[in-house]
Amino acid sequence: MKVFIADDSVVLRERLVTMFADVPGMEIVGQAGKGLEATDAIRRLEPDVVILDIRMPDGNGIDVLKSIKQDGEAPIVIMLTAYPYPQYRKKCLEAGADYFFDKSTEFQKVTTTLKQLRGKFGG
Repeated sequence: MKVFIADDSVVLRERLVTMFADVPGMEIVGQAGKGLEATDAIRRLEPDVVILDIRMPDGNGIDVLKSIKQDGEAPIVIMLTAYPYPQYRKKCLEAGADYFFDKSTEFQKVTTTLKQLRGKFGG
């Protein structure tokens, strides 16, 4: 299962990469710290799953989400944010997010969710 991480925090991206290093069948195919960079890379790399932050420079995660979900074979998108407000949750889910997690209280759910999704991608 190919995973792409888009978050403006290098520390968070490194933490996620470290967490997933021991998960069989999972490959981090790319990372981005800016919105526009993420959209371009996601289209080019065609990951199965995207972990996406809301607040990033050069286009926020909601814009990235809308853009990639318009494509034919859109990846599964996990929103992972420090802004877990109901209006953001609603906006993200309406735009096509498959999951919406709060960085401060639901971080571990990302790993659990990815392990569950692995089977869907033959991993």
